[in-house]
Amino acid sequence: MPRLNCPPQCLKWIEPLILACLLVSVSGCASYAGRGLQPGVASYEEVVQVMGVPAMQWQEADGTRQLSYPRGPEGPHSFMVFIDTDGRLLKIDNVLNDRHYALIVPGKTTQAEILRLLGPPTPQWTTYFAARDEFAWEWLACDATGFMIRFNVFFNGKEGAVRSTMARPDYRGRDGVVPPCGPMP
Repeated sequence: MPRLNCPPQCLKWIEPLILACLLVSVSGCASYAGRGLQPGVASYEEVVQVMGVPAMQWQEADGTRQLSYPRGPEGPHSFMVFIDTDGRLLKIDNVLNDRHYALIVPGKTTQAEILRLLGPPTPQWTTYFAARDEFAWEWLACDATGFMIRFNVFFNGKEGAVRSTMARPDYRGRDGVVPPCGPMP
């Protein structure tokens, strides 16, 4: 087995960091999109076991639930999981796509509605612009052609309603090229 070549004081943080990275990568692969969960069969408990604890969840008046699984900052997907009144999986929906972006109405859609529609944005990419009194939320996503984009929603700072949206290429690939990604259904 290869040995880390560093002074003993660095071992106390490097080895636990490597172990944590391995655990996160192994658990992330198994649960990223809820693979293997069947609508009408899988229970709420099975969803949480496979996909992890949701970042957010909402209880509807009729007893159904909506669970949010954002996979950012590096994962270009955000999943909404819907659970029926009997605690069974209804569907898993990848929401970072044109179909969901089209539901955003400037001047009308609120921050709370965006959270229910797309899930939480990437925290480190959320910004407030004081001069414009505007909030900007951002998600890494995969466009319809299979390339990485950054999708932004801009909100009025006072009312919290959407001002506008914008999608732009994500030029973080090798030599400043937009990297391809795998859109999911």
